[in-house]
Amino acid sequence: MTLKKSSRAGLLALALGVLLGLFLSVASFDASHAQTPAPAAAATAPAAPAAPPPACAADPDSKKAVLVNCTPNSGDTAWMLTSMALVLMMTIPGLGLFYGGMVRKKNVGDTVMTSFAITCLVTILFAVVTYSLAFTEGSPFVGGLSRAFLQGIVSDISKGIGNPNPLAATIPETVYMCFQMTFAIITPALIAGAFAERMKFSAMLWFIGLWAVLVYAPVAHWVWGPDGFLSNGNSDAWVKVLDFAGGTVVHINAGVAGLMCAIVLGKRKDAGPGHNMVLTMIGASLLWVGWFGFNAGSAVTAGMQAGMAMTVTQIATAVAAFTWMLVEWIFRGKPTVIGMCSGAVAGLVAITPASGFVGPVGSMVIGVAAGVFCYWGVTGLKRMLGADDALDAFGVHGVGGIVGALLTGVFAIEQYGGTAGLIEGNAAQMLNQVEGIVIIIVYDAIVSLIILKVLDAIIGLRVSDEVEREGLDLALHGETVQ
Repeated sequence: MTLKKSSRAGLLALALGVLLGLFLSVASFDASHAQTPAPAAAATAPAAPAAPPPACAADPDSKKAVLVNCTPNSGDTAWMLTSMALVLMMTIPGLGLFYGGMVRKKNVGDTVMTSFAITCLVTILFAVVTYSLAFTEGSPFVGGLSRAFLQGIVSDISKGIGNPNPLAATIPETVYMCFQMTFAIITPALIAGAFAERMKFSAMLWFIGLWAVLVYAPVAHWVWGPDGFLSNGNSDAWVKVLDFAGGTVVHINAGVAGLMCAIVLGKRKDAGPGHNMVLTMIGASLLWVGWFGFNAGSAVTAGMQAGMAMTVTQIATAVAAFTWMLVEWIFRGKPTVIGMCSGAVAGLVAITPASGFVGPVGSMVIGVAAGVFCYWGVTGLKRMLGADDALDAFGVHGVGGIVGALLTGVFAIEQYGGTAGLIEGNAAQMLNQVEGIVIIIVYDAIVSLIILKVLDAIIGLRVSDEVEREGLDLALHGETVQ
């Protein structure tokens, strides 16, 4: 039974009222609250001793502040080991189940195997070359080869010391490398949602491998590398983009590449509803839990910023899922499991770049915006583009990443992340966010299209019509789901 027009109007008014109230309150509450000094400690309470810095020495052969022979902080190391496991869980099994439940039964095996195979392939590439190109010093555009094949990543395990990455001086570089590896894994795995049910498995492996080296590595270096030209942490950066945990590097990057795949491959011959919404719900739940490692882990320490990142992640996700449910209820008459799960993922995506820079009220606004704009991304915008983005990689990750990156520039609080946004009078940060988004979209789209066109000419991208009708599971893998 669908809602009456009056009921829908009431729900719409409620949603718009909540959105308006959050926008009006955020300026007066979030900024002023962040600037309120902490109450003075009681006179009898002794001051807490400052944490000792890591026992490190500067590398005299480096032009930049590279540390060597550090003793890792055990608390930071334990948290980052946990975060690494949480983020890996997001791809296997989280993303595999999330995507697997949304395809038809005859293609579910290929879909989950894609996530598993990408995990293996990108792990190998990351250890061989991608980590070095993304996270070591080189040029403003790409890193060097000092860590190719992970050479020199540990100096003396028996003494508990090593050469840390300067981006994470309090943990072993092996741990930092593994943590960043899980980001490099899930990013191309997200792309698979766009080409699901029609791409050759062999072509997928070639595309993902080339894309991981030619697109992910340089973009990660631009935004997060020690000398990247978009890095907020690089004093010499040309444009300082705020991206705490991957709104640009992961989600816009994956979403745009997914859209290019959908355009080049063309539409599926036949499409139908997903075969198992329970699998999708389980996958979405694993993504939600794993995302705490994704966002809070990006603080790279077990400290105050990690705590705030975890807080705003939970809030934004819940708000986005609830907003999507209301919007879908208004426009389609019924709330759905798949819709609410998609809304939760949209909230996770949008808060990702902002998680270390915004406060709770800002996260609520980002959650509402994610629910509204990503719903439009998978409905209205998808129809406008005319591309068969099978599982809405662009509609959720591309649109959500853009929304989150832009609103990071609005709601960033200097006290939380060290950089003020528009809400605190720094309009220039909004321009930085826009420039960074545009640069990444253009580069990603061009290089992804080139890779796809070359592979299509050499080996072909798409399965035959017969294979597509029969199903990829049996035709490509000789397996079926019972």
